Amino acid sequence: MRLTRKTGRKLRSIREFARGLFHTDHPLLVHVIPIRRCNIDCAYCNEYDRVSQPVPLAVMLRRLDKLATLGTSVVALSGGEPMLHPDLDAIIEAIRERGMIAGLITNGYLLSPKRIDALNCAGLDYLQISIDNVEPDEVSKKSLRLLDKKLQWLRDGAHFDININSVVGGGVRNPEDARTINRRARELGFSTSIGIIHDGSGHLKPLGVAERAVFDEVTRLVSPWQQIAKNLYSGIHGFQENLADGKANHWHCRAGARYLYICEDGLVHYCSQQRGYPAVPLESYSVADIRREFMQGKPCAPYCTIGCVHRVSTMDFWRHPQASPPAPEVGRSIGQVS
Repeated sequence: MRLTRKTGRKLRSIREFARGLFHTDHPLLVHVIPIRRCNIDCAYCNEYDRVSQPVPLAVMLRRLDKLATLGTSVVALSGGEPMLHPDLDAIIEAIRERGMIAGLITNGYLLSPKRIDALNCAGLDYLQISIDNVEPDEVSKKSLRLLDKKLQWLRDGAHFDININSVVGGGVRNPEDARTINRRARELGFSTSIGIIHDGSGHLKPLGVAERAVFDEVTRLVSPWQQIAKNLYSGIHGFQENLADGKANHWHCRAGARYLYICEDGLVHYCSQQRGYPAVPLESYSVADIRREFMQGKPCAPYCTIGCVHRVSTMDFWRHPQASPPAPEVGRSIGQVS
C-alpha cells in the first residue's frame, strides 16, 4: 500500500510540475486556513487565536471548488491548528476528489495511531511538522521530547510523505536543538528542512555565530534536489543564505498568483505575514487577478522569510520581469518582515 501510494504521489507531482512549467495562469500552492484556533501558544507566532470556530464544511467545499476551477495544483491546510477542525478528513478527501494534491501543516500534538490511519484513508499526500526545540520553553511548546512518540507513530503507520522542519532565529534559545531535531528526523526516515524565523513582531534578525554554524551544517546534510524529489515542503533553501546574514534577496515573488493564502474569512492574501493584501474574496478571484499579481513586485520581498513562497516562485524566476513594487507603505501588514 505504501509503495503504491508513493508511486502515485510522485506521478501526480511530476504531472503538476510539468503543467506549472508550461502554464502560469494557475496557483501551484494554496494555503487554506480551516480554523484559526490553536491548542498551543508559541511566542513568535502571529497566526492563531484561542476563540475562532471552524469554517463550516459546506463553506470549505465551496472554496475547494473554486480552487479547482482556478486549476490549483496543491492545497495545504494550515492554521491555527487544522487538526482541530472536526471535518478535517472530509476536507482532505474533497481536495483529492477535485484532483488536487493534499498537504497538512500541523504542530503534531493531536496525532495518534487512529488519527494517522484516518489521514491515510482520507488520502493525505504530505504532512509537515515544525519542531522548534528539544525541550519546551516560554517561546515554543513544539518540542522534540513531547512529539517524539508521535513521530514514531508516523514512521510506523503513515502512508503519506513527512517533512520535519527545524528552526533558528526568532528567539529560539538553543540553536543546537535544530541539529538534534534534524538528526532524529533523518533517523526516522523523514525529509528535513530548516527555517529562519522572525521574532514575535515579524522582524528578521541576522543569525548569530552559533545559529549560523548550525544552519550551515543542517543545510549541507542533504542536497536540495534530493529533498525536492522526496518531499513537497523541503529543498531550495539558497534564498536563506542571505537572510542568515541579514541581507536582502533579489527575486520575483509570485504571491497572489502561483501562491495564495486563503484566510478563514475566505479572502486571498499574499501570505501569512501579509494578511490584508490584496484581500480579495476567493469567490471572485480570477485569472485576471493571477496575471496581475504574477507581474506585480512586492515591497516586502527582499527580506521575506516565507520559505514556501520562495520555493513556489522559483519555478518562474527565469520568466517575465515584474513591475516595480508599489509604495513602501503598501504590503506592510501583520508580521511584516523589515
